[in-house]
Amino acid sequence: MLWTAFTIGLFGSLHCVGMCGPIALALPYQKQSRLYGVWKVLLYNLGRTTTYVFLGVLIGLLGEGLFLAGMQRWLSIGIGITLLVIALFSIPVESRLLQSPMIGRFFLSLKTSLGKLLNKDASSNFFKIGLLNGFLPCGLVYMAIVGALTMGSIQGGATYMLLFGLGTIPLMLGTALAGQMAGFRIRNQLKRLYPIFLIALAILFIFRGAQFDLPADFSFWNAMQNIPMCY
Repeated sequence: MLWTAFTIGLFGSLHCVGMCGPIALALPYQKQSRLYGVWKVLLYNLGRTTTYVFLGVLIGLLGEGLFLAGMQRWLSIGIGITLLVIALFSIPVESRLLQSPMIGRFFLSLKTSLGKLLNKDASSNFFKIGLLNGFLPCGLVYMAIVGALTMGSIQGGATYMLLFGLGTIPLMLGTALAGQMAGFRIRNQLKRLYPIFLIALAILFIFRGAQFDLPADFSFWNAMQNIPMCY
């Protein structure tokens, strides 16, 4: 199931272009050489990915508990149904989250900190911008987090979020480097493809949870042959 992490990042970054695209376009690297600009944008994306891995570690702690409780199958089905409802009814996850006073205040403080960093072109700032960007309310990130939750371990959760972050880099890197070529109209067109991907992912999670997992070794079958029978 780890392959879905990179897939979520790669195709889900259609959503990232619409939501985080303005931040990527505002990165203060334009006065530098092309190669140096690529390096700074990569630092920004590595910062985002670092935050995702940190979130993966935290969610992995919870995932271990759910795994030990035998709830991972129902969790996968529940995630799939939730994603399907979000896609079919076009529920604006980010907007709903920002209506919460606590999340709204957190988002405002992040925007203030990002604004200060975007006014400076030091290389270290690009990594910091990415770190903060990773904490912004984002439905795609939350989708990846619930996927990491089904891995059932800290290592699995961290790896899942790492692959997710790496999957978002190609399109986000291209968006930042394209500058004004990645205009508002293009970003909106890409964003329209996002619900289709969301539905496909929802079906995948539901199928994964619904299928019956057979034992991987023969110990189960040997034990079945030795069960006492009453005649």
